[in-house]
Amino acid sequence: MTFVCRNSFAVVIVSIFLATSFSAEAQQPKKNPRIGWLTVGSQSVLPERYEAFRAGLRELGYIEGQNIVIVRNDAEGKPHRLTDAATELVRLKVEVIVTTGTTGALAAKQATSTIPIIMTTGDPIATGIITNLARPGSNITGLTNIASDLAGKRLELLKEAFPKFTRLGVLWNPADPSSTGNLKETETVARALGIEVQSLQVRTSNDFESAFKAAMTQRVHAIIILQNALINARGPRIVELATKNRLPTMFGERVHVESGGLMSYAPNSAELFRRAATYVDKILKGANPGDLPVEQPTKFELVINLKAAKQIGLTIPPNVLARADRVIR
Repeated sequence: MTFVCRNSFAVVIVSIFLATSFSAEAQQPKKNPRIGWLTVGSQSVLPERYEAFRAGLRELGYIEGQNIVIVRNDAEGKPHRLTDAATELVRLKVEVIVTTGTTGALAAKQATSTIPIIMTTGDPIATGIITNLARPGSNITGLTNIASDLAGKRLELLKEAFPKFTRLGVLWNPADPSSTGNLKETETVARALGIEVQSLQVRTSNDFESAFKAAMTQRVHAIIILQNALINARGPRIVELATKNRLPTMFGERVHVESGGLMSYAPNSAELFRRAATYVDKILKGANPGDLPVEQPTKFELVINLKAAKQIGLTIPPNVLARADRVIR
């Protein structure tokens, strides 16, 4: 006669079931986190920003296509499409959204109050994106490329390079909230230096020729460019018009000087976007964006293009050249 121990049999069955369950769970592929990349312009506009961001991720062990997914969504150079682009990223349930520019940050803020947002923008307090740099206190944090005396430094450098200039044109887009504050700051500093300011507004891609025509009519001696998505997209055209009209230009992005503009004084934008990756890392590891202080730039670069100076018949003084971080000859 054969005796069967029912309790032992049950233990064996349960053990097999648990082993099978754990094995199946172990074989399930781990879902890679998805990062939303939200921009106004297409990736062909200032591509070094995206590459710097990817490089920053790689330094932290995140490889696109291997253990992280980047979902890129842009407004094709049309700011009014940003809201739809941001809403689409929310629908796709990305873990975090990285934005470029003030309009991008505002669109992301409108689209979600729960998904963490990492901004790389102008003045986030003046534009209402956050209320405190040290403790943003919401789902938004990141980096700003604005320092309190940036407008003053740019004007001082222009004045040193061209001591006789007394009329300044400011090329800006009034549709960008951060540009309004930058213009006011520029006007304040200009008054202290005895410089008249001529506002040169551009709202569409068709406005640049008329803006430079107004500059020549008003006989401005130099132009400061207040960067935003529209202006960045038309950088080559701005360089062309400035060269044609023999006008010295001061840009807020060195890429425009590398492509033929005269001067730029600005934070290293590639470094800003590389630093944005550190925020992604912290948030994916559980940090609350509202507790992460917004970083402000501490290092700025003066870039001068001597080829551009020669084309418009100008000579840069040696003392200004000595201050340059990079000189394009």
